[in-house]
Amino acid sequence: MQHSRTQDILVGFFVACGIVSLFYLALQVSNLGNYDAGDSFTISARFQNSGSLKVKSPVSVAGVRIGRVSAITLDRESLESLVEMRIDAKYNNLPDDSGASIYTAGLLGEKYVSIDPGPGLSGKFLRDKSRITNVSSAIVLEEMIGKFFLNKTAGN
Repeated sequence: MQHSRTQDILVGFFVACGIVSLFYLALQVSNLGNYDAGDSFTISARFQNSGSLKVKSPVSVAGVRIGRVSAITLDRESLESLVEMRIDAKYNNLPDDSGASIYTAGLLGEKYVSIDPGPGLSGKFLRDKSRITNVSSAIVLEEMIGKFFLNKTAGN
């Protein structure tokens, strides 16, 4: 059988498109895609344990992504995890008494920050450099299993 040059070019083009598609899918799944922080503001929260939360992890309200984690550092004085988040500017109506929790999404165990809007009794909103004080740290599966087995053996 004889292959024509046109067939070879078409097959090469099809393979190249497939590779580009797989690369794009990998970026979307791993949250490594480009995140434009354009008009945004930074808020922070201190957690006793941030688990395996990573920079660029989603920040959401009611399941809607409103920003991303921009930095995770250790506060050397309190030995707590300081999580900074970039929030899109259009979500500037989050009450300043909102809470933040770290949850696990899906089977892969990706962590994300969920902001739970407070009642807004003060009438003030989260602004640039605001800190959320009502927090709930990540639940670490290994700790829960260890506590379960410790309680189980202590009961015998």
